[in-house]
Amino acid sequence: MSVLDRFRLDGRVAIVTGASSGIGVGFARGLAQAGADVTLGARRTDRLAATAALVEAEGRRAVAVGTDVADPESCRNLVTAAMAAFGRVDILVNNAGVGSAHPALRETPEQFRSVIDVNLNGCYWMAQAAAAVMRPGSSIINISSVLGLTTAGLPQAAYSASKAALLGLTRDLAQQWTGRRGIRVNALAPGFFKSEMTDQYRPGYLESQSARILAGRFGDPEELTAALIFLASDAGDYVTGQTLVVDGGVSIT
Repeated sequence: MSVLDRFRLDGRVAIVTGASSGIGVGFARGLAQAGADVTLGARRTDRLAATAALVEAEGRRAVAVGTDVADPESCRNLVTAAMAAFGRVDILVNNAGVGSAHPALRETPEQFRSVIDVNLNGCYWMAQAAAAVMRPGSSIINISSVLGLTTAGLPQAAYSASKAALLGLTRDLAQQWTGRRGIRVNALAPGFFKSEMTDQYRPGYLESQSARILAGRFGDPEELTAALIFLASDAGDYVTGQTLVVDGGVSIT
């Protein structure tokens, strides 16, 4: 096998949550370009059809399933649908996430819990469901954030806490499953990539953070997808329990 061949995902099946918009769409398409069939999960089912079409345009099969990752049963249903369609699950991309920006003295319990339920608990329920059917050699990638490592001038206690907690969850699941079940578990921590979530920031916010980006620009979603393919494929076969930071240098400034 050549070096480039190790990045191929031919014959493998991936699940991507949060696949209706933003980087989730790019992840699904990139996985298909690398050779994987893809099961797509999101709450906004009306938008999943467009993502499925992108996967199919790359010559791969796609299944779209309405999914609320905060509901453990919904997570199990997504994995069941993948097994029914493809007979296996090799890759899980825990991408579903929500953002928030509430001052800590005014954030309600409901606001805080709603973020934790999706960003942290949802990743755990999906990992549980997927690991139960995964074979040795499989890979789980949790999508954290640079805000799990640093702050960025917004009141984001719930979001930052959820993304930092994902790093601990990643390490623990890796130590439980890599040796015993042959399942690698890693995290990606993206920096500033234009997405539907960043479109909700107040005017001028992203520009105010640009001086911290050593690369001098915002990230290209395809650069993040390339890092994902590394962790999902045999190219990253000796990598587990790690957080791969893809942020142009923000986290060290």
